[in-house]
Amino acid sequence: MTENPSINILIVDDDRAIRDSISFLLKRKGYGVTTAASDPECVALLRDRAFSLILMDMNYSLSTTGEEGLALLRKVRILHPDTPVILISAWGSIELAVEGMRLGAFDFITKPWHNLLLLQRIETALALNSRSAGDADTDTCFDPCGIIGNSPEMVRLLATVKKVAATDAPVLILGENGTGKELIANAIHRNSRRAQNPFVMVNLGGVSQSLFESEMFGHSKGAFTGATSHRTGRFEAADKGTIFLDEIGELDLSCQVKLLRVLQQHTFERLGETTPVKVDFRPVCATNADLKTMVQQRTFREDLLYRINLITLHVPPLRERRDDIPLLVEHFLNENLKTTGQRIRISPAAMSMLCRYSFPGNIRQLKNIVERAAILCSDDIIEPEHIDFGDAASPAATLSGATLEELERKAIEGTLTKFGGNLSKTAAALGITRQSLYRKLEKYGITPPQQ
Repeated sequence: MTENPSINILIVDDDRAIRDSISFLLKRKGYGVTTAASDPECVALLRDRAFSLILMDMNYSLSTTGEEGLALLRKVRILHPDTPVILISAWGSIELAVEGMRLGAFDFITKPWHNLLLLQRIETALALNSRSAGDADTDTCFDPCGIIGNSPEMVRLLATVKKVAATDAPVLILGENGTGKELIANAIHRNSRRAQNPFVMVNLGGVSQSLFESEMFGHSKGAFTGATSHRTGRFEAADKGTIFLDEIGELDLSCQVKLLRVLQQHTFERLGETTPVKVDFRPVCATNADLKTMVQQRTFREDLLYRINLITLHVPPLRERRDDIPLLVEHFLNENLKTTGQRIRISPAAMSMLCRYSFPGNIRQLKNIVERAAILCSDDIIEPEHIDFGDAASPAATLSGATLEELERKAIEGTLTKFGGNLSKTAAALGITRQSLYRKLEKYGITPPQQ
């Protein structure tokens, strides 16, 4: 039993059976528990004392709209704005829980819940709340897992990664292509209590609608034509570990509801089977898309967004952390030394040129440029003439007085011209994906030259 004598949790529900069930579970874990059966009883308790956390049912037995639960939540946020509130809602009332999240609730779970999942959500809420209050353990070790950078932007980001890694909080990583979102996800896993268990990576942009369930949930032999053997899905493979869902903004709407259900309930059924499979995983998602705009455009589910972004991390583009460029260049040259045995240096003039460039393809583009320059340089020294940005004009001509968008447009146009309109070669040279290149062509109204 975990002893938490200083933690007192308030359970608010008009169903005595639910109050008793959750109370028994939490008391067995050593938490102090107080219960309230009504709005007035809850408010009276909150006027008299503070709680570490509040569990609140949104579906009152006499309610058809959930307004009673929302009204109580508003009162709770006024009385104790810093106390984390976890909402309990029926699966069919997730919209109600989402409205509660807009009003400031920390998290929500759906009925029927799994006790392990409920306890994980409670522990995560308590841990993050204590860290925000300044109680985090600053002496614990942190492994950056190959992340290079000591700029203020990266120092702040890694400090946040350290705080959230020790919890089970779902994390959403935002950033442009090539910024290193996968490295951040890996650092979260490697510094978590799940570090010795699987880290499963899935590029959702490469999973078609027709194969989504088979890929993510698995299938039994004979489940469909061509299913000649049993297949373990990605969620099952990630049991006790972390699942990294990259490019989540590319997921089809019809698949989003299936993903939401497994993220919410941590259960699924393999194709061809009816027995639910229960899994324990931590979700970490990433995208370069603007999910809030996609929610407004109804191309991304708002309830799914609230489920995955309990913690949001923004990875800065390379142009906003230029102080890290020399460190990254030296790192790539050291990697080249390990691979080829050839020690390559870079001249101050060449380094200055790199530090002044905007890098629309971010770290991935910088890596490609350095690797090409290492091959082309003479006397084992990279000079300015060995650096090829793929621009139509020289870097010096495009940098002076130009905005970042102008630089990016010129880089794209110049690279397209250089490769005769070949989109695959252009994307590779810029260090971005074809999909990202398509979006940028549309953004700037660029028509590729005919091949």
